[in-house]
Amino acid sequence: MHKLDRREALIALAAVCTGCGRSFSFDSAKSKHAASTPFFRETAQTAGLNYVWSIPGLRPLDILQTIGNGCAFLDFNGDGFLDILLVGTHPALYAGDGKGNFRDVTNETGLNMVQGHFLGCAVGDYNNDGFPDIYLTSYQGGALLRNVQGRRFEEVTRAAGIPAQPWGTSAAWVQTTDSGLLDLYICNYAHYIEGKSMRLCSDHGHMSSCGPRNYTPVSGRLYQNMGDGRFEDVTLQRHANGMGRGLGIACADYDRSGFPTLAIANDEIEGDMLHPQGSGYVNIARKAGTASDAMGNIHGGMGTDWGDYDNDGLLDLLVATFQNEVKSLYHNNGDGTFTDKSLAAGLAPLANPYVTFGAKFIDTDNNGWLDIVLANGHVQDNIHLIDAKAHYHQHMLLLYNGGGSMVYYRDVSHQCGQGFMKPIIGRGLAIGDYDNDGKMDILAVDSEGKPLLFHNETEDAGSWLLCKLQGRKANRDGYGAMLRLTAGGRTLLRHCHADGSYMSSSDSRVHFGLGKAVSADMLEVQWPGGHIDKWTNLPVNRQLLLVEGKPPV
Repeated sequence: MHKLDRREALIALAAVCTGCGRSFSFDSAKSKHAASTPFFRETAQTAGLNYVWSIPGLRPLDILQTIGNGCAFLDFNGDGFLDILLVGTHPALYAGDGKGNFRDVTNETGLNMVQGHFLGCAVGDYNNDGFPDIYLTSYQGGALLRNVQGRRFEEVTRAAGIPAQPWGTSAAWVQTTDSGLLDLYICNYAHYIEGKSMRLCSDHGHMSSCGPRNYTPVSGRLYQNMGDGRFEDVTLQRHANGMGRGLGIACADYDRSGFPTLAIANDEIEGDMLHPQGSGYVNIARKAGTASDAMGNIHGGMGTDWGDYDNDGLLDLLVATFQNEVKSLYHNNGDGTFTDKSLAAGLAPLANPYVTFGAKFIDTDNNGWLDIVLANGHVQDNIHLIDAKAHYHQHMLLLYNGGGSMVYYRDVSHQCGQGFMKPIIGRGLAIGDYDNDGKMDILAVDSEGKPLLFHNETEDAGSWLLCKLQGRKANRDGYGAMLRLTAGGRTLLRHCHADGSYMSSSDSRVHFGLGKAVSADMLEVQWPGGHIDKWTNLPVNRQLLLVEGKPPV
């Protein structure tokens, strides 16, 4: 475990003492856009997202009732415009027109025929036919939905050989071999039998939801794609089961080993970092320093994401946690170890008061530095009786990265649009550019309300590139590819993925914010399997289709 050094501790102390009122000065390495404030307009209702989540049953609510739901940005019909999936007992699919309007296509795509206690989702083209498929996680269930030419979805779970999960939460499509096919990892939570397991526990004299430590952890499962529509459970064979009580998963080849490492955020138990070794995995979380926080404490890990927040050319790991627990920002040291920089980067004092589920890195103003967006909400609906300072409904957080030689996040939530300050039961969260204007938008779940769709209307945003990958030897989605782009005198590292956050799936296109750059000098893509493509002198402010082994379009 890597403790904070003295310099970092002093920075952290200053952050806690000065709080949000602190003034900032950034060095010359930042973009001219670093002083701008991102702005988002909440548009869910006007956009046509007429969906409502509710929690049935007795109150106070129990741990199953408050686990929440996920959401997704995806292009299910291949028209180039992002669509929206909202997950619940009755999943809903909305087709986007690229102009901010969404039409309910749940019935015409057959999604209305799927039934279950659905919680989250993972989106990926597992049969490489060019149309993204969906796996819905579930309590005592799960559903694999094969996309039939962008017209409808066919439920093929049993035929694919994927059994019902005890309590599936987040899931990820990830290429774990050189097959060029996406495999499926499903996180499981805990042993809980509705109607039989203990529902409520006493908390300061009040009956309320029992904590996760009251339930036996259940491990995740890895299903390997056999290439004929079937999947094989290779969890034990490849040592991929992990600690259990998994709530978030994010996959990335952070050390260029050739295949992604599976980072799993576990609830009140050590986190997992399943690193490929030979034909299987080894859990290196303790050795790497990501099993616990900077003080060696385990935490309630929930949403998680990979991203190079300080632009040093190495992917770092974000893990969202429970109230009064550090939201860990694990900095990649480049030697196989990580150091929790949450305090030094200012994240801890800003986010610690919240129960955080959804979590994503996002460049909101295209300055080339990754901001952080968090969806928050407590798990005890009567927490006000237990702790007068705590709230069941909590607002979202947007933490802005102005860049420079030492990244320090500041809270701009109250400045970036009224929707961010609305108290919600925040759970799932996804990001994507739904109107193809080069600025990333945000989709969030309110577990006792309606979806929130934030349109990015930041003024004076920087240049950008939006890259859609298409693998040939690698999986068609290009999931797992590492992209390095040089423009305006600096090099940015991003990776192709749709996973991360909490029970949700994001736009799989790779977004680069480029600040003042008027062109891209070079773009290098390392595909899963090792093939490398390099392109030079690329125009900016547009989408590019990057096909493995071919010139960009």
